[in-house]
Amino acid sequence: MGRRKIEIKMVKDTNTRQVTFSKRRTGLFKKANELSILCGTEVAIVVFSPGNKPYSFGHPDVQSVAAKFLEQEPRSNGPSSCDTNIIMLNQQLSDVMNQLHEEEKKGKFHDEALKQCKKNQIKELQELHDLAMELKSNIKSRLDEIEAVETMLMIKEQPVEFDENHVSKRKRRKI
Repeated sequence: MGRRKIEIKMVKDTNTRQVTFSKRRTGLFKKANELSILCGTEVAIVVFSPGNKPYSFGHPDVQSVAAKFLEQEPRSNGPSSCDTNIIMLNQQLSDVMNQLHEEEKKGKFHDEALKQCKKNQIKELQELHDLAMELKSNIKSRLDEIEAVETMLMIKEQPVEFDENHVSKRKRRKI
């Protein structure tokens, strides 16, 4: 069972809104502190309560951090820095998407090459197996021939006398 989506909306009752703000403010400031420690940056938060009371957290001199932020945001009648940032981010996104597309193409190419390589290896292994079986068969037939030759040599060295009764007791081959 999945989680239900939480609907985020402003709390209508002002007293409940003030209590919720007070409870969540400490968590927000804690997260800002952790962000500052983890990233090694100067963090400053200025929050206005529902009663328009300002609360600040972060760098000992919140005004200096705010001034740095405001200096980075030049005010002009031309395109705002926000628009410029959006254009730059869109360009970066486009570049990353192109790189991702290229990497996908390379991945597909490598997958196909790997499949082809595996097919070739399987063919080579099958061929080696067939050659090994043929070699085994040849070796077996050669061993049979060698045994026959050895037996013939032994017979040649020691002549064997045959008894007629002996021959008749054996099953005769059909020719």
